[in-house]
Amino acid sequence: MAPCLALLLCGALAGCTSGPSLEDRDAVTGQPGDGHRLVVGSAGFTESDLLAQMYALLLQEAGHRTRILSVTNRELYEPALENGQIDVVPEYAATFADWLNAKVHGADAPTVGSPDLTATMTALRTLAEPRGLAVLDPGRAVDQNAFAVTAAYAAEHRLKTLSDLGAARLPVRLAAGDECVRRPYCAPGLKEVYGIDVTAVDPKGVGTTQAKQAVQSGQDQLMLTTTTDATLDTFGLVLLADDKHLQNADVIVPVVNRARAGGEGVTRALARLNTVLTTTDLAHLNEQVDSWRRLPEDVARNYLAEKGLVPH
Repeated sequence: MAPCLALLLCGALAGCTSGPSLEDRDAVTGQPGDGHRLVVGSAGFTESDLLAQMYALLLQEAGHRTRILSVTNRELYEPALENGQIDVVPEYAATFADWLNAKVHGADAPTVGSPDLTATMTALRTLAEPRGLAVLDPGRAVDQNAFAVTAAYAAEHRLKTLSDLGAARLPVRLAAGDECVRRPYCAPGLKEVYGIDVTAVDPKGVGTTQAKQAVQSGQDQLMLTTTTDATLDTFGLVLLADDKHLQNADVIVPVVNRARAGGEGVTRALARLNTVLTTTDLAHLNEQVDSWRRLPEDVARNYLAEKGLVPH
């Protein structure tokens, strides 16, 4: 991030670490706002850019004036959201709950995100509300960790789920980030929850081209990616269903500054996306940007127009 932007966001934030003063109770308990001019934040990667563009278009359709601010570091954009320099941002329920929990209770605090969406949303809202943030209702789209094999491997061994892979008793090398060795959602969880024989973790990253090539070539048999990965087909890969719900509920949710954008107008405008956007849709939108080299704003507008949410 450019130093001037960091200074812009941090200048009024006491080092970008504090939320609204709890002496200013209006930020937490006052009337929720429906500001005419709203700043939509993006975390700077394709999916976040697409969601921010869709949020902005829906808000414009509801009569708000919007602009988009890309801030790639959550340590900066979350305090800016609390402070009102950003009014709304797309987030991931379990990840954001755990991030706020670590901010409030320390890095070693037990995680609060879980595969249970209701429990995760309750924990997230409990953490967000004292900071002057409102977490709006989640939709259907989920971007969470997922595991893929080649389509040929899945067909040969009749695999559709991770349970199928465990039951097949096949030894597998797993292409993933090096932290996968100890993370409960990764190699330990695959072994304990699914009984999968993970013989080694090949540290090639999460969803990287190198990881996909390693599985495609047979060097590895399984890879860690995400449910909205846009390039699996290109490498002949398919996801195995997480049928025992090992992964946390990273459903996409809008998070808003309550005092500026927590009112019914904003809530109603953004909720329109929840009725249409699915995980499959989001993966396809990512593909149009990442593989087809289309602009996020064009992809977002075309999608919303096709769904009848904004004019063509």
